[in-house]
Amino acid sequence: MNYVVRPATKKELEIMIEWAAKEGWNPGLYDADAFHSIDNNGFLLGFLDNQPVSSISAVSYNDKFGFIGFYISKPKHRGKGYGYQIWNEALKYLSSKNVALDGVVAQQENYKKSGFKLAYRHIRYEGHGSDKNLKENKNIILLSKIDFDLINKYDKEIFLHDRKEFLKLWITQPESLAIGYVKDKKLLGYGMVRKCRSGFKVGPLFADSKDVAKELFKRIRSFIGKKNLIYLDVPEPNKKALALAKEFKMKSMFETARMYTKEFPKTPLDKIFGVTTFEVG
Repeated sequence: MNYVVRPATKKELEIMIEWAAKEGWNPGLYDADAFHSIDNNGFLLGFLDNQPVSSISAVSYNDKFGFIGFYISKPKHRGKGYGYQIWNEALKYLSSKNVALDGVVAQQENYKKSGFKLAYRHIRYEGHGSDKNLKENKNIILLSKIDFDLINKYDKEIFLHDRKEFLKLWITQPESLAIGYVKDKKLLGYGMVRKCRSGFKVGPLFADSKDVAKELFKRIRSFIGKKNLIYLDVPEPNKKALALAKEFKMKSMFETARMYTKEFPKTPLDKIFGVTTFEVG
């Protein structure tokens, strides 16, 4: 049998997203274009006799930072070393960088063997949208009406790496809402929610304060409506973000381990009320 690992095409990235859905990871319906724009060589598929059997993403944001996700082997091909081989290819591709991942907690010890160190946990919360009619808030503006350079600058201050091309596509997905909170011509936060296989996921939800995050989140819940489920992935060190989830009676579903191979970056976690995505950070 011939096993080959190579970069996935944009079309083949849909295979990886479909596998993620089968794993219960609930990907967005329109994620592929934005994901692929980060690094078109960073999504790897392992082919056994020309049939895809394993996947991993190893996207490079720049010469300093990379992110691993989509680490999946098809169930009937597990335990045969194909996943381990593609894992090693991903690490080799990102070998010069500080590499991050959001791994399932059960795999923490395995990741440690590859040099990853636990930084903190992310908690996924599930709740419902709202049918409540909200009063107009003049500070809340569609991102499409805000200068993109302002959005990108704010995002970079929190994410710490420029992801301009990704962001352009991410905040303009169909069946989504992307809004910012502007006061005195200054962007104080922004949030995005997108349609997923089940319900809607918020990500990111970045804000200078809990009050700003709450106003954005209320608008997001109103957009998706009471009948739909809503998901929010919160960094555990941000106690105000945990309090926000509980205030809206959201329930924790599961957690992931945010890990890095090198130093822990000085990410302003107090401004992260919702992670963009576990797949690419």
